[in-house]
Amino acid sequence: MRSSLALLLAIPMAGSFVLPPAPRSSLPFLSSAVETSDSAPAAAAPTTGAPAQISRFDRRKKEMERKRGVAATDTSSVSFTYADFESLLPTSTPSFTRNDLVPGTPVQYENGGVMVDIGAKASAFLPAAEVGLLGETPTDIPLEEQRDFQIISEEDENGQLMVSLRRPAYRAAWDVVTSLSASDEAFEAEVVQVNRGGAICLVNGLRAFLPGSHLVGHMPTEALVGVTLPLKFLEVNQEANKLVVSNRRAVVDVSMQSLQRGDVVEGLVKAIKPYGAFVEVGGMSGLLHISQISYDRIEDLNKVFAIGDKLKCMIIDHDKVNGRIALSTKTLEPEPGDMLKDSAAVFAVAAQTAAKYHERMEAERKAREEAAKDIVLGLSDVAGDVDPLGDVTDSLEDVLGGGEKPAAE
Repeated sequence: MRSSLALLLAIPMAGSFVLPPAPRSSLPFLSSAVETSDSAPAAAAPTTGAPAQISRFDRRKKEMERKRGVAATDTSSVSFTYADFESLLPTSTPSFTRNDLVPGTPVQYENGGVMVDIGAKASAFLPAAEVGLLGETPTDIPLEEQRDFQIISEEDENGQLMVSLRRPAYRAAWDVVTSLSASDEAFEAEVVQVNRGGAICLVNGLRAFLPGSHLVGHMPTEALVGVTLPLKFLEVNQEANKLVVSNRRAVVDVSMQSLQRGDVVEGLVKAIKPYGAFVEVGGMSGLLHISQISYDRIEDLNKVFAIGDKLKCMIIDHDKVNGRIALSTKTLEPEPGDMLKDSAAVFAVAAQTAAKYHERMEAERKAREEAAKDIVLGLSDVAGDVDPLGDVTDSLEDVLGGGEKPAAE
């Protein structure tokens, strides 16, 4: 047994023993590997004149067409290619930038807003907050009606933009407001809110503050909401988004155009001071001075008038620039002191008394003119042929030097 083992160990060392090659059928994995390696060079070598192989996509397309019974379309005669289409994309697709003003057509109400076709690859979206200045809702925007929109965002991941109608309207409203302020024109606006300081009015969609001190004939109460008032601007500041308006200025301008000295007007006592009463006449504040109430002396004005009293008075002077007028009731007294005795009787005959007052004033005016004319004629008779201006020098140097001529040398 030892000799047999030694013989087996010695055989490979001597190199005289060789195993026979195994048949290919008994080694399938070797067989496939060999076949692959043997056939690879043959497959790699192109065959001259063989038809071009179709792609996997085209092969799959033909299979689907065959299953559906659709005949293959021959596109070899079409001159327009996919490369041509790709080259046209940059010129045919419009580009949009934030704040651009573009035409668009609302096409659908969706997600609490409006979808707008502006020619982009995706419809733009108009949110409810950007519909308008006057509280409009998305459904107030008619579909299929073209208008201008402002782009207010960049494209999102779906290529969609956001647009606005409110912002273009805001700029247009400020243009109108600036023009009205420059021309100092009166306009009308509706009161939409009141507070302790005054009221809020809508002027072309913009909120303007109306101070309570500039209200005429109204108080800043809830009853004022919804009322349309004539107004004028007091302050316009677009940078600070600040608008201040006045009802008094608008009323004063209209009233001042029709008021004249000598007119009899009705007023309301608004305040009483030691020196007189302030009377509101046509939206303007007029002063009825204590000296113009009656020809008789007044010791206590509070015994004559009370705040809220209605009265009739005559305009004796006015300041159209500042909207101030001076009033008088003593010119309406039939007899001196009647205002203190029976003011109601004075107001009842105010028109007739005023007419008599005007006649008396006109007669006094003519008398003063006649008296002045007589004085001028009397001076000319006294002077005779003497020129009263004969000694007056016409030299500026002489006038500045005292009028004395230098002595001749």
